[in-house]
Amino acid sequence: MKLITSLLAAAAMSVAAFAAPVFAQDKGTVGISMPTKTSTRWISDGETMEKLFKEAGYTPDLQFADDDIPNQLAQIENMVTKGAKVLVIAAIDGTTLSDILQKAADAGVKVIAYDRLIRDSGNVNYYATFDNFQVGVLQATSLVQGLKLDEAKEPKNVELFGGSPDDNNAFFFYDGAMSVLQPLIDSGKIVVKSGQMGMDQVGTLRWDGAVAQARMENLLSSTYTDAKVDGVLSPYDGLSIGIISALKGVGYGSGDMPMPIVTGQDAELPSVKSILAGEQYSTVFKDTRELAKVTVGMVNAIMDGKEPEVNDTKTYENGVKVVPSYLLKPVSVDKTNAKDVLVGSGYYTEDQINN
Repeated sequence: MKLITSLLAAAAMSVAAFAAPVFAQDKGTVGISMPTKTSTRWISDGETMEKLFKEAGYTPDLQFADDDIPNQLAQIENMVTKGAKVLVIAAIDGTTLSDILQKAADAGVKVIAYDRLIRDSGNVNYYATFDNFQVGVLQATSLVQGLKLDEAKEPKNVELFGGSPDDNNAFFFYDGAMSVLQPLIDSGKIVVKSGQMGMDQVGTLRWDGAVAQARMENLLSSTYTDAKVDGVLSPYDGLSIGIISALKGVGYGSGDMPMPIVTGQDAELPSVKSILAGEQYSTVFKDTRELAKVTVGMVNAIMDGKEPEVNDTKTYENGVKVVPSYLLKPVSVDKTNAKDVLVGSGYYTEDQINN
């Protein structure tokens, strides 16, 4: 009987030893506020962070706001009320969060702006993002490459699209692109035939592909009845798909009307397939898995009472303060390197991009 008792005790200790990690002390709740599920990019961001925070010992509270600002505000307030230690926020409108972030600060909650700068608040502690000016540079450089401007004997007609004016990033994308395009416009090598330039004219509210498609259709009917479009600067794949739909609707991509050079961003699967099919010309890949890792690292440092690693303390002035930031490098992707970059990194599988 003593032997049996000893064996049972040993077995119990063994089970407890194996089970111990499951019952490890929770490090606290991290609120993750994502803007929408209409973009696969944001779904991927949210799910990746949820997984990484769980693995790091936190309880993630992941919410998607369905592009509804009051909904996002209510979700964030609920996270604060439920005791989140840190908030990771990708804002729908980066100018609408001042009041709720004051409540968060009053409760001792730290805030990380995730890939979209939160403006007009001193209660944004850190910013994790990509080099957004460089994203625009890559888009414009790819556009120029696709237009083969160095070989062109005639000016090329290009139309410009911007992102959502309530997203601070949209201005960085546009400014980065125009740092490349403006000298070519000034020299006459590129012509914006519609005359529509500047974010006040080319912005696309909520990054809505249907809005971009409607604007492209209007441009085609008002400006290009007796001329052809050679290229379109598009800052995001969701807009690119709408723009391409409008172009195809009037015959581009068939017969003697080649598809204009159309850029993009986020390497969303429909656009990757479009690139491989010879329709969209390029996109900009931002490996959000790495951005999620940086964000978890920031939270770990904050929770340990340390300063998170940053690599930019000058660029992102939000109207109240310069927000310490960590910038990752974006990568330009076109038909020549799409498989190497996207499949090679494990972001997509061969089957995903081919089917």
